[in-house]
Amino acid sequence: MSRVRGVTLKGIHAVEVEVEVESTGGLFSISIVGLPDTAVRESKERVRAALRSMGMMIKGRVAVNLAPADLPKEGALLDVPIAVGMARAIGNIHSSRPAIFMGELALDGRIRGVRGAVPAAILARDKGYPIYVPSENASEVALVKGVEAYSVANLRSLLDFFRGEGELERVSAMEERPYQVLADPDFADIKGQSAAKRALEIAAAGHHNFLLIGSPGSGKTLLAKALSGILPPLSDEELMEVMLVKSTVGMPFENSRIRPFRSVHHTASAVSVCGGGTSLRPGEISLAHRGVLFLDEFTEFRRDLLESLRQPLEDGEIVVSRSSGSVVYPSRVLLAVACNPCACGWYGDPVEPCRCSAADVERYQKKLSGPILDRLDMYVSVPRLTTEELLNIEGTGAEKSQSIRKRVFRARKIQQQRWEKKGFSCNAEIPEKLLRTDLEMSPDAGAFLKSLASSIRLSGRGISRVLKVARTVADLEGSAHVKTPHVSEAIAYRETGFLS
Repeated sequence: MSRVRGVTLKGIHAVEVEVEVESTGGLFSISIVGLPDTAVRESKERVRAALRSMGMMIKGRVAVNLAPADLPKEGALLDVPIAVGMARAIGNIHSSRPAIFMGELALDGRIRGVRGAVPAAILARDKGYPIYVPSENASEVALVKGVEAYSVANLRSLLDFFRGEGELERVSAMEERPYQVLADPDFADIKGQSAAKRALEIAAAGHHNFLLIGSPGSGKTLLAKALSGILPPLSDEELMEVMLVKSTVGMPFENSRIRPFRSVHHTASAVSVCGGGTSLRPGEISLAHRGVLFLDEFTEFRRDLLESLRQPLEDGEIVVSRSSGSVVYPSRVLLAVACNPCACGWYGDPVEPCRCSAADVERYQKKLSGPILDRLDMYVSVPRLTTEELLNIEGTGAEKSQSIRKRVFRARKIQQQRWEKKGFSCNAEIPEKLLRTDLEMSPDAGAFLKSLASSIRLSGRGISRVLKVARTVADLEGSAHVKTPHVSEAIAYRETGFLS
C-alpha cells in the first residue's frame, strides 16, 4: 500500500488529504472511497488512461481511500496524487519524502491547471512540505513566499524525477512589479460634479460605503467606475487575501496590486452575490474583497438580496451554510450603490418635471432598505449637468485622478500608522470602542456634533459613521485632531434632499 498527500478545498483554505492506494489480485476494478464528488470519482478513468499512455498497465483490484473519510472531496485536484499513489503501489517509483501533489490529468498524461493553487501552496509552506503544481499554476504559486514548489508539465516528467532520471523546474519567487494603474475614466474627463468627486475622494481614503443618487444621465455610473483610479494599491497581506479568493474560484492570475472592482447586475441572485451553491463557492461580495462592490440601479435589486448584505458589511466576512457544511469567506468591501430619486428619475430635478405622485415617490423610496442605508457612510447627490456644461468640448481643467490618488495614499498611510497596532488598516474598519478612545476630537467639534445629532435624527450607527468620515476628512488635510469643519462636512454626507 502507498500513501500520497493531496489537497481539497474548504472555503478559501486547503485541507490536506491522504491518498491511500492498495493494489491486489483479482478482476480489474478501481474504487475510490472517502466522500468523493463526481469529478473525483471520474478521475479513475483519467488516471488509468494517463498511466497507460506511459506504458504502465494497471491490473487487479485497486482501492483508493481519501482520508479523512468524513470530509467531502471535490474537483480534479486529486488526479495527480492518485496517479502517483498507483505508480508507487505497482512499484514503478519508490517512496520519497512527504510532499503535496495537485493537478488534473489529461488522457495523454499532460497536467492541466486547477483552482486552489495558492491555498495549497500556503498549506505546503506551513507544513514544511514541497509541493508539485501544474505549470499553469506556477505563476500564482510564486506569490507565496517561503514555499518549495516545483512546476510540472506532464505526468511522465514527474515520475522520471522520482526515479532520478530527470529534473523539474523550481518555482522561483515572482519579481515585484511597479504599481501602475490606468485611470479609465479619469476624474479630469468627468465634467462638473466637483462635490461628488470630493465625496469619492473621501470614500477612497477611508474605505467608506456610499450612495450616489441623481437623475438619469447625471454621471453616477461614470463616477463609480472612476473610483478605481484613485484607490491605493493592495498591501502584501491584502494581495494574498485577494489571491486566495481568486484562486479558490479559478479566476485568471494577474500579478497586479490593483484593487478588485465588481459590478453586479440587479437581476443577480442572492447566492451569486453572497456565495453558496452545491460547492459553496464565494460570491461577488467575496470576489470584491479589499476592493469595490458596485450595485447600479440599487432600488431594482431584490429585497432578500439587499437584506443578506447587512451582516457581511458589518462584520467584514460572510458565513455560507448549507446542508453539506459551512465555510467563511472574507467580504471587506467598499460598497458603492447608485439609484434614481424616483421611478421616473426626475424628482428634485430643476429642469425636467417629475411625473410621479407623492405616493409613487414614497413607494419608490421605501425600496431603499433603512438598515442598509444606515450601513452607508455617505449619501452623495449627483445633479444633472446643464446643456452648456455637457457641450463644452474644451478642457475642463479638472484635477486628474493621479494627483487625487496621491492624497488618498497619504491619508491611507496615516491611518495604517495609527491603527496598525490595533489590527486595522483604515478608518471604516474601526470599532465603536476605539472611536470613543482614539478618535482625537476637539471639544468644539464634539459640542457641534451633539447640537446637530438630534435634529437630523442620527442613529447610534449613524453617529459612528459620521465620526469615521470626519476622521478621514481630517487625515486628508493632515490634521491630527478632528475639528468642527471636518464634522460639518461629514454630517453633510448623511443628508440629501432626495431621501425623506
